[in-house]
Amino acid sequence: MTRSPSTADRPQMLVEEFEELARNAPELVRLEFINGKVVVKPVPDGNHNEVIAWLQQVCMQHRPDLWLYGEQGLKVEEYRNGRAKADGVLAPRRHFVGTREWADPDGVLMAVEVTSHDGDAVRRDHIDKPDGYAAAGIPVYVLIDRQAGSVIVHAEPEGGRYRCITTRPYGTAVELPDPVGFTLETAELKDFAD
Repeated sequence: MTRSPSTADRPQMLVEEFEELARNAPELVRLEFINGKVVVKPVPDGNHNEVIAWLQQVCMQHRPDLWLYGEQGLKVEEYRNGRAKADGVLAPRRHFVGTREWADPDGVLMAVEVTSHDGDAVRRDHIDKPDGYAAAGIPVYVLIDRQAGSVIVHAEPEGGRYRCITTRPYGTAVELPDPVGFTLETAELKDFAD
């Protein structure tokens, strides 16, 4: 028995229409296009920004050949029809020179999200984003969950899912697998938990 597509299976708009909408959105609004739906991503608060600044510094110490780009737009999901604004994207320096707002994820080593205090954060950061990043072939996805006080590392993308997921509480060492290839000491994250 074949199932006819429901309206829930269809995207709210074409990806080109979303890009136009995002381009014209007010500066205080950050839009993403995940699973065919427009998502409003909250503007980061002070602790959120401190987590990203901390991670930029750690990445530079361990991998000076790479840069953690903040708020980088990526084409994600199967067939690149999604658009995500990652809180952080680890890639070789100058990787995004000449790209537009929504870059192809090829060459990205790691995507990072830091949880926010909105009602959609759990679904977006724990389900939708890992699936989109895995489908895009991004080798490592790190979720820093401020509410749970934990770091979740997703690795080994295959078939639109990450096969290896490791969760560690703040204060423990967290191994970032290759191609990132270093250990995060997470004690300082306790200062930004809320």
